[in-house]
Amino acid sequence: MTKLTLDDLAKLRDSAKKGTELRLDGDKRARITVHMGTCGIASGARKIMGELLKIVEEKGISDVILTTSGCAGLCSKEPMATVELANEPPVKYIYLTEEKIREIFEEHVMKGNIVEKYVLAMGPEKSF
Repeated sequence: MTKLTLDDLAKLRDSAKKGTELRLDGDKRARITVHMGTCGIASGARKIMGELLKIVEEKGISDVILTTSGCAGLCSKEPMATVELANEPPVKYIYLTEEKIREIFEEHVMKGNIVEKYVLAMGPEKSF
């Protein structure tokens, strides 16, 4: 087996970053992360992701990144998703349904209007 060099690892890191970071150069409008830990999945997170995939396909949207994460640590608030627009703080939405995520997509992602009635928190998460 061939050993990886530091240069190989740097290339792998850069490649992975491209697939997970919201690019702020105008190439991508937004990133939506559906939290899919066990509790999220049990609460319907797969339906939320399915609805987002359907919306993106219906509208032919290519400038929105759809991704998943593990548990967000708030099981009682699932299903949840975080919406990040370029140069804006992230917004965490809770108690989602397919209808709610469609409304959030139309209002927040497409028009830039936060749907406050479904928001848990806004801004970056920090640990001290």
